[in-house]
Amino acid sequence: MTNSSVKRLLIVLLALGAGIISEAQINVVTTAVPFLRISPDARAGGMGDVGIATNPDVNSNFWNLAKTPFAKNDNAVGFNYTPWLHDLGLNDVYLLCASGYHKIDETNVITASVRYFSLGNIQFTDNSGNNLNSFNPKEYGIDFGYARKLGDRLGLGVSLRYINSSLATGTATDGTVYKSGTTVAGDISLFKNAGSENGEGLSWGLTLSNLGGKIGYTNDALNKDYIPANLGLGIAYTKVPDESNRITFALDINKLLVPAPPVSTGVTSSDSLALADYRSKSVVNSWASSFSGGSQLQLLQASAGIEYTYADQFSLRGGYFYEDNSQGGRKYFSFGAGLKYNIIGINLSYLVPSGNGVTRNPLSNTLRFGVSFDLNDGSSTTAPAPVDGN
Repeated sequence: MTNSSVKRLLIVLLALGAGIISEAQINVVTTAVPFLRISPDARAGGMGDVGIATNPDVNSNFWNLAKTPFAKNDNAVGFNYTPWLHDLGLNDVYLLCASGYHKIDETNVITASVRYFSLGNIQFTDNSGNNLNSFNPKEYGIDFGYARKLGDRLGLGVSLRYINSSLATGTATDGTVYKSGTTVAGDISLFKNAGSENGEGLSWGLTLSNLGGKIGYTNDALNKDYIPANLGLGIAYTKVPDESNRITFALDINKLLVPAPPVSTGVTSSDSLALADYRSKSVVNSWASSFSGGSQLQLLQASAGIEYTYADQFSLRGGYFYEDNSQGGRKYFSFGAGLKYNIIGINLSYLVPSGNGVTRNPLSNTLRFGVSFDLNDGSSTTAPAPVDGN
């Protein structure tokens, strides 16, 4: 395995996390394990990747764990599948997600979820371009969480996440030994629901996610990368004009708690010192450093979505995602639909193609598929609460 093979693999990962970046846009905030930033479920995917303050469902584990005590059902499991970067002709890159929760009583909930991301098959070569062996890089995260009501309208959630990233293994020509990277992270979240029995009104959520250690792929303790620690704020307003109709408007704002890498000056000595200082920051210091330098507005990601539901059985969704050009420039519309029949819910979403030629969005034509199952035993432990999303 050569260093060039590893570099090509990392370039693919940067494309996954930050879109297509021009040569002039050189100070993009990047992280390891960018799969943790991919919208994991089809319902949110159809609303422009909104999920912090929307009505709770089985996929709340991925967005805001504090929503789960207010879910309608006592038990549920869900599965989602997303082919990724399909518009670039990559047919073996995908994200699989599974989640579930169990209400212990009307106040306390335990949850679990898993994300598995396959980067497809990578062919490694030597310095002369001769094929060596192939490898299937993959990453996954396993979560266990606990949430509880702090009152009639306020919920708190905490979760612990194990992250494993296997991008390459073996020894490079320079003697560097590559291995799987592992780390542990946690989430803390708050949610305040609308308060009314039919779910009408304003809700909001606040999340701190992926708060954990750096991750490395060699034995060099100084050569480690930040994971995508994130601060998220979401609001949603639901209008229920009658028993059959419900419409929700939602907005999420997210900011990575990761400092921007130093800008290259072309002077090797000073660039090396700046990079060493960047990598030597403690995790806590890196969160604080993420708010320094440059325009903070350029570092924000915004998602806006709308969902219309009829008779708690059929939903139509639409949304828009925005990211500043300096951070990758991902901008896209999405739409989706959901169907609920008895205990089964089915969701799908579609990311609308945008751009042409070299400016075409690599996420164009992205489809997400999701299915959920309500596993109530016939008795409810909870008081009336906002209805779930499909």
